[in-house]
Amino acid sequence: MEAKVYWLFIFVALYWGYCIAMGIKGARQAKTASDYFVAGRKISLWVFILAATATSFSGWTFMGHPGLVFRDGFQYAYASFYAITIPFTGVMFLKRQWMLGKRFGYVTPGEMFSDYFQGDAIRILTVIVALLFSIPYLGLQLGASGYLFDVLTNGLIPEDLGMWLLAIVVLLYVASGGLRAVAYVDTAQCIMLAAGIVITGLIAISAVGGLGQLTDLLARMGTHPEVGKWGATPEGHSAYLAIPGMIQYTAGYTVDPTTGGLWTGIMILTYMFALMGIQAAPAFSMWAFSNNDPEPFAPQQVWASSLVIGFILFVFTAFQGLGAQFLGANPAFVDAGIVAQSTPLPASISEKPDSIVPHYFNLLADQAPWLVGLLAVCALAAMQSTGAAYMSTAGGMLTRDLYKRYLNPAAGHATQKLFGRLGVVVIVLLALLLATVSEDALVLMGGLAVAFGFQMWPSLAAVCWFPWITRQGATWGLAGGLIAVILTEKLGLQLLGTLGLEPWGRWPLTIHSAGWGILVNLAILVPVSALTQDGHARAHRQKYHDFLYEHAALPATKAKLKPVAWIVTIAWMFFAIGPGAVIGNTIFGNPADQSSWVFGIPSIWAWQIIFWIIGVAIMWFLAYWMEMSRIPNKKVEALTEDFGDGVPNAAR
Repeated sequence: MEAKVYWLFIFVALYWGYCIAMGIKGARQAKTASDYFVAGRKISLWVFILAATATSFSGWTFMGHPGLVFRDGFQYAYASFYAITIPFTGVMFLKRQWMLGKRFGYVTPGEMFSDYFQGDAIRILTVIVALLFSIPYLGLQLGASGYLFDVLTNGLIPEDLGMWLLAIVVLLYVASGGLRAVAYVDTAQCIMLAAGIVITGLIAISAVGGLGQLTDLLARMGTHPEVGKWGATPEGHSAYLAIPGMIQYTAGYTVDPTTGGLWTGIMILTYMFALMGIQAAPAFSMWAFSNNDPEPFAPQQVWASSLVIGFILFVFTAFQGLGAQFLGANPAFVDAGIVAQSTPLPASISEKPDSIVPHYFNLLADQAPWLVGLLAVCALAAMQSTGAAYMSTAGGMLTRDLYKRYLNPAAGHATQKLFGRLGVVVIVLLALLLATVSEDALVLMGGLAVAFGFQMWPSLAAVCWFPWITRQGATWGLAGGLIAVILTEKLGLQLLGTLGLEPWGRWPLTIHSAGWGILVNLAILVPVSALTQDGHARAHRQKYHDFLYEHAALPATKAKLKPVAWIVTIAWMFFAIGPGAVIGNTIFGNPADQSSWVFGIPSIWAWQIIFWIIGVAIMWFLAYWMEMSRIPNKKVEALTEDFGDGVPNAAR
């Protein structure tokens, strides 16, 4: 057995021991249903900052993101802006959800929506979104962990066995300790995720020969735009160093892979919409409810996520993805002679880009086998972080929104905790079965997850900001948005194919399914809300908004800046992650002429880094200066002191 495998087993044993210990500790502290489902609303500042960051940036950030940067180059690297767009959702909604949860004792978002809209249909849809988000998302994370074990142990632990081992450990500590155990494990996982990406990036840049050598190779890449997966963009630039335009359109309403790649400006924007669904998903509503106060929201959104994770992604993940092009992973560049002095990565990576990270680990197998083991645990921690949170919160929603609501309204603390644990078991088993029996089905459903989460935006906007949105508008809009997402993803296209219909391809007009979903969602929500206005229902909804205004209204001097906040945010989205990003292809130099590079790096990379810095500033402006994530100016008084005990919220 290789030394790296011994070290892998040692570090995995220590890490899993810590996880199980936190589960036992959480179980001992979970005296009430509120303790179990939302950590007694007492998660501390630093625990939330680290745990929410780990939940937002999962194993996909660690494993999948570098692989897609490798596959598609800097045009895909615009996706690194999710370090800003994911917490932007939190800026919009977390503080106000916390205020409502504190006031009315909500444990799940379904309870909040049901009380606010005075109906249960949207509660059921919220549970469906939570399950469709958590099960495939968890299955993908578990599958990736199994693959990691397989690669690093050279097949000693097969992929399915590794997947089941991780699932058992996650199940033990999540089911036993609830959200508190998840939060405390996530604090360690966040640090491990960030450190692992940085170290892997340093391995990559060292293997290439340094930043100077990388930029020289990128310059040679720019002079050979025909080399690679996508060839040249319509303007003749290498598709690795430029986006192919604002939008793509062909007669068949499908993406033409010969026109320089998929990542047009509108595709990047709507893909960012999808990833904004991570903090719009029902799980994050429960994260909001679990805090003692909103104090951790702003530092998590601005400093931990936008600044720190953003820096890591735009620098170290870029090192990993682009560096692999010249280290033997891309046969096209090997054949063209555009390679570093050594090519230690296998060409098989080009067939499975997600495998790039463990292959970087293996470069240290002889010199530092202990570091290989440590990095492997960092990857496992990253993959486990998001899955654990979704398991815990989805189990809570099954208990509170289905079992307690319809089967046993008087369920006490012990009964709710029992069914919460059973819900976690069911979710894990479904995720494992899906991953084991049909990997294709898992991938198909996984493509729906974050796009489904983004469809919660209008409903959250209704509760937090817009009282004119009615129950009927929000419910039918959400249903329509979910259907539109399905019909513009592979799963829906296969269903249409069985009926002999093939009206469009996946992501028509290079608009992501999340974009199509929100267009349909709003197209239904606005007119239906206009047609279903009711004075009594509007007065009921207005009470919530009066409460929010009373406790969180801006001072008059800052209220004048609202138009400025709208303008700078929309402008940033247009130029940083939207159609305007096409300017970044050449504004700081011709991709094919290194001597014209203003900052010594390709123009597209410089554009991304500059707009990342601007994005951090805008997030600070919104979260701190505009007080969208600060502690309310008036203390929120709870209407009950015993949350989670079966007291109907509507009675308060």
